[in-house]
Amino acid sequence: MSDVYAQRGYRDDLVGFGAKPALVVVDFQRGFTDSRFPMGGAPMVDKAVDSTVRVMRAAKAAGIPIIACVIAFDGRKSAPLWKIAPVLDLQAGTEETELDPRIAAEGPDVVLSKTAPSLFFGTPAAAILTRERVDTVIVTGCITSGCVRATVIDAFSLGFRVQVAQDCCGDHDQVAHDQNLADVARRYADIIDADTAIGAIDQWRSVNDRD
Repeated sequence: MSDVYAQRGYRDDLVGFGAKPALVVVDFQRGFTDSRFPMGGAPMVDKAVDSTVRVMRAAKAAGIPIIACVIAFDGRKSAPLWKIAPVLDLQAGTEETELDPRIAAEGPDVVLSKTAPSLFFGTPAAAILTRERVDTVIVTGCITSGCVRATVIDAFSLGFRVQVAQDCCGDHDQVAHDQNLADVARRYADIIDADTAIGAIDQWRSVNDRD
């Protein structure tokens, strides 16, 4: 945290994990992970997908909810006024709106379609998590400076404890990734990594083992 923020009361105290975590996977779809498409192929995003798969496997084994989402529009008129031209090509039913095969192979419990940046905006995600008695959200996905950040803010605003797995998030630019993580850490969330997320999930599993 920079001194100027610290001087004005911004703190890096940990929010921590609560009683039950869930994993959310934001926009790991072919349009952002496949280099054949204009927004796809960023090396950081590719690495983030692989790290997220590890966390998904731990979440599956523990039986905690996994919610994934994709951006997809029924038509151009259903899209907000995005300033990113290729986003408008993410039409429902196209290959660009399919989950990355690595994510799909892990079988998320729920796959939601959205038109706005946040996984929570205009979707039943919050209702699903509330029904599952979740109080902690582990955030993964892309793009860090866009839809991941929006998801973090909405999760915080809805009252969830927010944990952002930094190596499970990706951006087109390392500086944007780092700056946005630093900023949400000052305000809304804890910044962790995949190993920390897996450790917390495994700990929850050991306490709540249903076998």
